[in-house]
This record gives sequence, C-alpha cells and structure tokens, in this order.
Amino acid sequence: MPLISVSSRLSAPRLVLAAGLSGVLALGLLASADGSSHREAPMIAEDPVADNTDVYAFVPPDDPDTVTLIANWNGFQEPGGGPNYFKFGDDVLYEIKVDSDGDAVEDVTYGFRFSTTTVDPNSFLYATGPITSIEDDTWNRPQTYTVFRDGTEIATNLLTPPANVGPRSTPDYESLAAEAIHDLPGGGQVFAGQRDEGFYVDIASIFDLGGLRPLNSAHAIPLPDAGGIDTFAGYNVQSIALQVPKSDLVEGDEPVIGVWATSSRMATRTLNTGAASSFSGDWVQVSRLGSPLVNEVVVPLGAKDAFNGLEPVQDADVFPTLSAPPLSTEGDIPLVTDPILAGLVEALYGVEVPPAPRADLVSIFLTGIADVNQPEGVRPA
Repeated sequence: MPLISVSSRLSAPRLVLAAGLSGVLALGLLASADGSSHREAPMIAEDPVADNTDVYAFVPPDDPDTVTLIANWNGFQEPGGGPNYFKFGDDVLYEIKVDSDGDAVEDVTYGFRFSTTTVDPNSFLYATGPITSIEDDTWNRPQTYTVFRDGTEIATNLLTPPANVGPRSTPDYESLAAEAIHDLPGGGQVFAGQRDEGFYVDIASIFDLGGLRPLNSAHAIPLPDAGGIDTFAGYNVQSIALQVPKSDLVEGDEPVIGVWATSSRMATRTLNTGAASSFSGDWVQVSRLGSPLVNEVVVPLGAKDAFNGLEPVQDADVFPTLSAPPLSTEGDIPLVTDPILAGLVEALYGVEVPPAPRADLVSIFLTGIADVNQPEGVRPA
C-alpha cells in the first residue's frame, strides 16, 4: 500500500449497496489491503481489549442481498499466549454502527456484551481435555455473548469458539469456529471469536521515519532496498462478523451507508482486593475506527485520545481546531486538506505532492464523490 494513500482517510467508510453498481464500490471502503489502526493513541494502547484495529464492509458475492460487516479488536495476539488465552473484554461494550442517510449519525447500531465463566476453578488448564464442540465442558473458560440492535436484545447466550490452543486441546479448530456461526432472528448470521490478522502491512518500517523498504535507497536517510515484511504475520485479532440483509441497513432509496465501530467502558472502575474489578456509571467511548490509519497518521499526537472519544458528526467541527494556522477555504478541514503525512513524504522522498488545500481529498474520503457514492445532504465525516 502506498503510504501517501492513507494520509487523508477519516471516519466512516462509505459503501454503495445499489444493485446496479455490482455490489461494492471501493471508494472509502476499507479492504484488507488498505491497512488498519493498532495502538494508535496513548490511552487505548494501554487498553488492548477495547482497541479497534480493523473495520470491513462489503457485499458478499455469494449472497448479494446481504451486507457483511466485520470489526476487529485487540491486535498483535500471539496464538500461543496461554494459559490465559485472549478473549473479548467482559467489561467492554463493542458496537458496529451504520449511517444510512449521510448525516454522520448512526441509524443502526449492533451492540455486543460478553461474559466468561470458569467450569472447573480448581484447574489451571484452559482445556481440561480435547475440545470437540464449543459446548464441551472440557473448555474450561467458555465465553458467551449477547447481541443488541439499537439497544434491544436480539440474541443471547451465543458461544464464541475457544482459542486455538493446539492439536491436543483443539484437534479440529475450524469445525469449532464453524460451529460458532449463529443465525440471527429475522435473517442474518453472527460470529465472534479469534481469527488470523487479515492484512499485510510493514508497520515496523513505516513508523521508522516513514520507511518503505522497497524504496529505502530513495529515503532522505537511505538504506539498502529490501522486500516488505508483514509485521502482523502469525498474529491474531478478536473478530465480530455480521451478515445481515441489505434491507436492515438502508433507509428509503439511499443506497450508500457509512460504517464504523466503537468500544466503550463504564465511567467508574473500582479495584477490589482479591476479586475482579467492578464497574459503574455511564458508558464512555474509548475507541473508534472507520477508515484505516486516521488516528495513527492523520491526527496529531496531542489530539489522539480526544479523537477516540468523538462521534463522526463532530469531525467537521473539531478537526479545524487541531491544525494551526487554519486554512481559509470555506468548509475546510485542515488535517485532510493539508495532511501532515503529505509533507512528510515530500520531505523524506522528494516526491512533489499537490498543494493545499486538497478539496479532492474531502470529496474522496469525507463526503463521497458526487453522483457516485455521495449521499444527498451528506455531512463530512
């Protein structure tokens, strides 16, 4: 992925659902090759179970009357990380949100709450024997979850698959994962569990002063050219995948939707001696992700934590306050129209970039392109 191509992506990717547009129009749509956001802000880097890492939205070719929505959390999971293997946070509210009319406010929200139990508290083992079904009592730490749509419970006590411990504990892991695909009332399916990290990106080089290994010799601090290295190879994430009818997401005749995911925690955490922490208060958003790498390489360090708490509808109002001096273009969003990364690429590689203000980036990444994937009355987000 060319580094400059992600320098302006913000908020919610927009997906065209109109049948006449062959399913997916890849403008603002997050795909596996586009990149992602891991550990992108100081506070969320210390809270990995709540850290959004990927969002995907597409019309599956085998069922074009549906939409698949996938959101991932908690990246860089070492598969062999026992004896307490990775799972979703029981104290986190995970949500996937859909804007159906272009106003940057969610019209449909799917929420997910998880609960973990211990079958045999006198054993230290995650699997007390081979796990051949997700309902086996040999899985000592089963996790279930409840699905909500717009705050209303639509499914409960759904089992995730266990972690892929190894050939003795999980001898047929893919069958366990398949068993954890659950039908939803009214049509659709859901899966929540651990999956392989699904894209290739050389983060180790990119964040070493914008290094691109195949272009190392062209860098201001040159090194020998080399092939890219997949930083995420061999790591897992926690995935929530939904496949729902298009009719559940569209509003009227508008064929374009915006999709993003969030994580929230209760406002107050109480540490209890010798027992689990307890939580109370209102839900507070601590992470958000739509298009990739926004908070990592678009938002400056001093605003990253604040960005994770914003709603997309706030972007057009807040972003101008984060860049000084502001540009004079009417409706300007400086972090997009004059992206930090563009100047960095120009300085490091001597590549001439178009001058600011970049109105083209606003239409491509914030509003959609008129007569292509721009909703009527769209609000930049």
